[in-house]
Amino acid sequence: MPHPAKPLRRDAQRNRDQLVQAARQLFAVHGLGVALDEIARAAGVSIGTLYNHFPNRADLVDAVFVDRAETVVRFAEHALSIPDPWAGFVHFLERVCELQAADRGYNDLVSRRLPQATPTEGHLRGYELMKQIVERARQGGALRADFTLEDMAFVTWGTARTVEATAGVRPEVWRRHLAMMLDGMRASAAHPLPEPPMRPEELARVMGAACD
Repeated sequence: MPHPAKPLRRDAQRNRDQLVQAARQLFAVHGLGVALDEIARAAGVSIGTLYNHFPNRADLVDAVFVDRAETVVRFAEHALSIPDPWAGFVHFLERVCELQAADRGYNDLVSRRLPQATPTEGHLRGYELMKQIVERARQGGALRADFTLEDMAFVTWGTARTVEATAGVRPEVWRRHLAMMLDGMRASAAHPLPEPPMRPEELARVMGAACD
């Protein structure tokens, strides 16, 4: 059995908390590309202290956004509690896109997979719930039958770029973009698609390449 992690000394815990808070604020404004030494300066600690707590960027990102994975799980659980499958599907996508619009760091995160990043329990739970949301909407006849979970990536990628391009001019215009995408996902609007959906391993390769 693994031994529980040894509690940090009070000063070490304070340094870690300051690093996470500084990273959260800088990521939200500037995205995930913020230099680690800039985060250390904002937290009032040395870059060595940052690396002592977070050996790589992915560890720091995980610490900053762990609550986002839990939030997405709550969104998904609520979506599945909505009696109408299509309304639940739309509710979930709207809530996730609102998170993207509110936080540039999270907006970056949903469109890439960082090296060294490992799925957490929250990520795995969210993935399973999203599969249920998609399957329920398909079975209900509202979502086009050829829509797959991997196709959800097009929604987050498209919204990510729209948010990035329009935030300084029309910060809410992503809602129009999303509404048009949703119309194209309806079963009643479906036409044969020219390409098959991406396989899970293909999606993983694409998201890995996005952070190179």
